[in-house]
Amino acid sequence: MRRFLISIEEGFRIAMQAIWTNKTRAMLTTTCIVIGIVSVTAMNTVTDGVDRSFENSMDMLGRNVVYIEKWPWGIGGGEYKWWEYRNRRELHISYLDELEQRSTLASTVAATANRNTSIRYKDRNAESVGITGATANYYQIGSFDIDDGRYFSESEFQNGSNVIVMGASVVGALFPDQDPVGEYVRIQGRRMLVIGTLQKQGNFLGLEDMDNQVMIPLRTFQNIYGLRWGLRLTVQFPDEITAIEGEYEVEGLMRQIRRLDPIQDNDFAINKPAMFEEQFDTMKTVIYGIGIFLTGLALFVGGIGVMNIMFVSVKERTKEIGIRKALGARRWEILMQFLIEAVVICLLGGVIGVLLSVGITELINQIFVAYMDWSTVLNAVLICTFIGILFGFLPSWKAASADPIESLRYD
Repeated sequence: MRRFLISIEEGFRIAMQAIWTNKTRAMLTTTCIVIGIVSVTAMNTVTDGVDRSFENSMDMLGRNVVYIEKWPWGIGGGEYKWWEYRNRRELHISYLDELEQRSTLASTVAATANRNTSIRYKDRNAESVGITGATANYYQIGSFDIDDGRYFSESEFQNGSNVIVMGASVVGALFPDQDPVGEYVRIQGRRMLVIGTLQKQGNFLGLEDMDNQVMIPLRTFQNIYGLRWGLRLTVQFPDEITAIEGEYEVEGLMRQIRRLDPIQDNDFAINKPAMFEEQFDTMKTVIYGIGIFLTGLALFVGGIGVMNIMFVSVKERTKEIGIRKALGARRWEILMQFLIEAVVICLLGGVIGVLLSVGITELINQIFVAYMDWSTVLNAVLICTFIGILFGFLPSWKAASADPIESLRYD
């Protein structure tokens, strides 16, 4: 055991000396590994980022809710028959009370409507802000939390009070250095009292800024924009299992409310987060497939480079191998020495690759989503070690199998 540890230490020392002596060659060799590790970590960070973003986005939608709308979500494949959907009747606010009274499975029924608007505070403007008109009970369904102040009450909803709750991005644009609660902003010329702010939520599926939004009572929204189109009903169930049965109940109730004949198709859509999950699984499979191919190719090229340089190194040090064997070095010690050198070269490339990947992850995160954790770094280290052992074995075996007498004669 002691000899083994000494051999490991000696092999590492010789490997570092050889790398330092041939710095340029080692640098060029590690470049291939750097490219491979950057590819691996980039794929992992993107897929991890997509996973985390998707989970957060599903929490925003809710996993035990269904959405009743005029238009179906354009996901899941197949032909999107927009020319049929546009002729459907709009939803009406009266459906809210009817669903609440008739449904036996729903725990909460809320209504919302959305537009884009600009908001003004003194000399500051926030453009293209998503404004959501909502019922007072929407707070029980939505995945948002109040950061400061409060949400609007049932009486404020019924009375159409001019109150507003603002998202983090809007607060940053209009109130960068002060507390917005208690201040007045203007929407479409209407003076609105800020009663609360929302906690930061981030992006939906890494694309839409969920903090660039404000919420007002639905009656207030109706007074400003009207409710001729765009109303959405959100039905929440106690749990995901109940939601499966509840979806069919809601469909039946909506058909009754809309007075549809049994032979008529639905003139409304029931949308649910599970549609995104199916689409996400397909997208993730494509990302993984492309990523695995590209990273495998990059690592293979890097491994071939390591093997090539190790064969050169063995050839150059043939006499050294003969001397070591003549002095009593065993075959496994020679094998270990060159394997360590191959692994060290790969690990150096891995360290550089991981450091570069940190910056690349931040860059990707600015335009899409990416997340790096310690498991990604550990995977990079393990991959480098594996590549070093795999592609360094044949040159090392050649060195270990060399005849000592022929090696000593080599010039």
